[in-house]
Amino acid sequence: MPFRRREAALAKTADFNASNKIAYKGLMSYAKPHTKTFLAVFGCIVVAIAADLLQPYLVKVAIDDHLMKGDKNASTLLIIAGIYLLLSVCGFVFTYLQNNYLQEAGQSIVAAIRKQLFRHISKQSMSYFDRIPSGSLITHVSSDTETLNQFFSQVLLSVLRDGLTLVFIIALMFHLDVRLTLYCLILIPLIALIAISFRSYMRTTYQITRTNLSRLVAFVAENLSGMRIIQVFHQEKEQQRQFDEGNQRYFKSNMREIRTNVLFNRSFDMLGNLSVAFVTWLGGNAVLGHSIPFGVLFAFITYIRQFFQPINNITQQWNTLQSANVSMNRIWSIFETVPEVQDAAGAREVEAAQVKGKIDFDGVKFAYGDGVPVIHHLDLHVRPGEMIGIVGTTGAGKSSLISLLCRFYDVKQGSVTIDGTDVRDIPQHTLHRLIGLVQQEPYLYSGSIIDNVRMFDETISRERVIEACRMVGADTLVMRMKDGYDSRLSERGSGLSAGERQLISFARIIVFQPKILILDEATANLDSHSEQLIQRALTVVSEGRTTLVIAHRLSTIMNADRIIVMRQGEIVEEGTHQELLTLGGYYEELYRHSQGEHEALPSSEAIAAVDMATTSSGCSSRR
Repeated sequence: MPFRRREAALAKTADFNASNKIAYKGLMSYAKPHTKTFLAVFGCIVVAIAADLLQPYLVKVAIDDHLMKGDKNASTLLIIAGIYLLLSVCGFVFTYLQNNYLQEAGQSIVAAIRKQLFRHISKQSMSYFDRIPSGSLITHVSSDTETLNQFFSQVLLSVLRDGLTLVFIIALMFHLDVRLTLYCLILIPLIALIAISFRSYMRTTYQITRTNLSRLVAFVAENLSGMRIIQVFHQEKEQQRQFDEGNQRYFKSNMREIRTNVLFNRSFDMLGNLSVAFVTWLGGNAVLGHSIPFGVLFAFITYIRQFFQPINNITQQWNTLQSANVSMNRIWSIFETVPEVQDAAGAREVEAAQVKGKIDFDGVKFAYGDGVPVIHHLDLHVRPGEMIGIVGTTGAGKSSLISLLCRFYDVKQGSVTIDGTDVRDIPQHTLHRLIGLVQQEPYLYSGSIIDNVRMFDETISRERVIEACRMVGADTLVMRMKDGYDSRLSERGSGLSAGERQLISFARIIVFQPKILILDEATANLDSHSEQLIQRALTVVSEGRTTLVIAHRLSTIMNADRIIVMRQGEIVEEGTHQELLTLGGYYEELYRHSQGEHEALPSSEAIAAVDMATTSSGCSSRR
């Protein structure tokens, strides 16, 4: 067992190191365009370090070559003092320049990574968002990229500046006195031993802290998005308890990280103080024995103090380096994630003007991941311009059918085609312009009504947006607002009723002119008056378009050209409203239930119908 654990630990370390190499290689590709800036930073660092380290040497010259020899020429000391002042100013100026250049390069790199990360996440398939909590993605885009910024502004600067400082100090110490320098370098193996001892432990500590923080952020994000459910079911105390547990885990791991960091840094402080005492005793005896001048001892003590300062600075950045390692691995693990749904190599553009809107589902079989199939060998053929109503209980596969048409997921077997072209052979950006989707809860962005209707596409004129709102009946509600079409909406359109938000989403359809229209439970949360407004708007937007309507209320699809009834991933009935009522099957039972005739239903069917009439489609949660 110990052997297996050791093998597992070695394998884990090897995987981490391999991931680190990939992440650093990727990071360097973003840094390459800023090579000249980094060279300028390096040059400024060299000049700044030289200016700082020559100051003690000037004091040594003043002591040994002038004061100790009784030189009373004030002009010489004045020149030395002037040079000292010039070096101080020079150090200040070049330190300022190095920080500015480094910040400019670091911020540019992080901004590019953040932009690419957001773009990459937005291209992921819906299955990716099924697996990854939104809070974790928020952490990656915000917190992890900010940690990378600290890598450039703190860690990289410390490695360059403090590393070069150590090299220059050792060179100056050898120049002053070889024997004292060799005594001091005995401490280097001890320094390396302490660093190696702490390295593995600190890396694990930082990984635990980052993981706990990510989970805490994900928990908060999920709770905020589901606050209505929490309050309705009085789950505040339970959610508070879970939050307290997660917060306590993060607190403990954070305190463990701080204690480790303090212990690591204080070990070097104590080592530095012991070294100064050792050099003072050894050098003092040498001065008393006249083997070295007093100025040399003064400069040597100054340099030995400065010798441990850069080491301490580097070790203080150790936690930032570890956090940056973890953040880089997490970010590049996202970059390495390939979307499950991708454009085919031979995908070809489709002219929207030539699309008629014929839809065919041929032998479609589909399951989420490796789960149980939710659609079984389904065949459905929709004529151009036809309105199809889709009904069924929760889990029947209604919204899954729509997700396949939009290609949020790919079929396991069979095909979905538009005008005879498989949706997998159509570029996704083209496919999504051909299909207009109105969901149960339309999403509105923070911005003006104009921008929400045209989805921030400046090529769409204001007049076109206003005309679209008039066509669907949204103009009345807009003009009641203080600033009309320039009125700004808050996140998700709070302040507007569900019906008003749906009217704005219908105006989007008019503006973008898709060939196929999908309504996924679009009237589920509306009162009767709002439903009438939406029905009139639906008549307008569906004209000349192939329309698929997933119905929560049967009244929504009574006038459809055809209604299909789904159960357990299969179409069990099909026809017009009157034909299905005449058939006297499952649809007729659902319709009687919607009219309040509960007693006419068998108990099992009543349960299913109640489920359909009181809950929304299950695919919205799957998405």
